[in-house]
Amino acid sequence: MFTYQTTDRKEARRLRIAQFNARPATVRSAGATVTGRVRSIVESESGAAWVVTIVPDAPKSAAPAMRRAPRMCLAAEDYL
Repeated sequence: MFTYQTTDRKEARRLRIAQFNARPATVRSAGATVTGRVRSIVESESGAAWVVTIVPDAPKSAAPAMRRAPRMCLAAEDYL
């Protein structure tokens, strides 16, 4: 789990919406980028910061190579 603290109200709201809708969220902090599901958002006692806990998603494997489409026009005789 990744714990992140923010004082940005807009970012806290964005992360709260991602948690509510069960969408992954991306957070950049000190050169590290973490993408995962938001587990909790807790407002600090001072009320000026939020502590966010994120469960990172497993990295996606490379997609298999797709076949190339054939390069022929099937309706070419219609134009002759």
